[in-house]
Amino acid sequence: MNYIELQLTVSPDYTDILTAELAELGYESFVETDEGLNAYITEDEFTETPVGEIVAKYADQTAIAYTFSSLEKRNWNAEWERDYEPIEVADQVRVRASFHSLDARFRYDIVINPKMSFGTGHHETTAMMLQQQLSLDFVGKTVLDVGSGTGILAILAAKMGARSALAFDIEEWAVENARENAQLNDCPQVTVFQGTIADVDPTHRYEIILANINRNVLLAEIPTYVQRLTPGGHLLVSGFYEHDAPDIEQKAHETNLITKDRLVKNQWTCLSFYKQ
Repeated sequence: MNYIELQLTVSPDYTDILTAELAELGYESFVETDEGLNAYITEDEFTETPVGEIVAKYADQTAIAYTFSSLEKRNWNAEWERDYEPIEVADQVRVRASFHSLDARFRYDIVINPKMSFGTGHHETTAMMLQQQLSLDFVGKTVLDVGSGTGILAILAAKMGARSALAFDIEEWAVENARENAQLNDCPQVTVFQGTIADVDPTHRYEIILANINRNVLLAEIPTYVQRLTPGGHLLVSGFYEHDAPDIEQKAHETNLITKDRLVKNQWTCLSFYKQ
């Protein structure tokens, strides 16, 4: 499958926002450049019209331009390795690639080779989810990771003592990548499948549910998550902007969840809830 490379010339202040907008359109990988941002999507999923609409949306706020071209299959790991640096979260978690050496100062060492998956820890939403996870007790718990990407959240849950962590994603390449990363981190309690929340056995209950997706999916699916959450269980969500947090909280409160904590970083938000 060939890919389309979308090259955006834009201020660094807007790369995170555009990453989120393009992810909603199905773009699978993102690389920040000196000029702005490169984004990648399969040729069969690409249409120019929605890209033009996004550019027009921000044109009155910043100078922005774009070009696109078709790419032959390429070594995505090599692309990513050029600029990748380990990520450190709350002085406890270090996310690194397999070509980085271990740093024993960190309690949790996570090795992620992301290929095309979104979730290396570099993005604010992933880093905040990892930070929120540190505030919970995972020992012996059952965990559900919604839209797992690289599997990074399920892997930390396993390293923190979870009895089992079921992860899923709609993309085949993400599922394969998450399985590889779980094996790389020696986390046999992590199981990954391709599908959606509708494919999760409705009779099973989980003590912790992790969902780093986007506003619209969360608003639609939070009631389903709550049905699969044990009393006293915790739901961590991210993938949305600070101005969307009230809508997320309202939906959570409507389903008898109570807000426990929140983190905000560069306009992105992560919320922690528990079920009464």
